[in-house]
Amino acid sequence: MPITPTKYAITTRQSANWDDAKRRVFALYRRWLRSTPEMQSMYSLPLPISVIRTRIRQEFERNRFVNKLPVVDVLLTKGHADYQETMNFWRQTTHMMSYFNEESFRGAKRLPSSFIDGFLQGRN
Repeated sequence: MPITPTKYAITTRQSANWDDAKRRVFALYRRWLRSTPEMQSMYSLPLPISVIRTRIRQEFERNRFVNKLPVVDVLLTKGHADYQETMNFWRQTTHMMSYFNEESFRGAKRLPSSFIDGFLQGRN
C-alpha cells in the first residue's frame, strides 16, 4: 500500500465564527471515527474498535469546554496533524498504545513510583 503524504493534508485556516468551528470539529471527529477500522488493522492494535472509538471520544471531550476561538483553531490544526500522522503510518504501535494506558499490554504500573518502592519490591 503506497503512502501519499499529502493525501490527508488539510490547509490551515481560521474559523470565521463559532458555527464554522463547530462544523470543523464535527468533521474532524467523524474522520477519526470512520478511520478506526483502518487504524486497528494498520497498527495491529489488540483492542476492539469500540475501545478505540471511546478513546477518541474522550480526547475530544477533554477539550469540550474551550471557549476561545483561536484556541479551538489550534486544537483543530493539531488534530488534523495527528490524523495525518496516524493515517500515513508515521507512528509506531507503541505510540498508538500510549493512548490506552488501562488496556496497554505493558501496563501503566510497569515501573515503581519511587526508588524505595522498587527496592522493597526487589527491583533494581
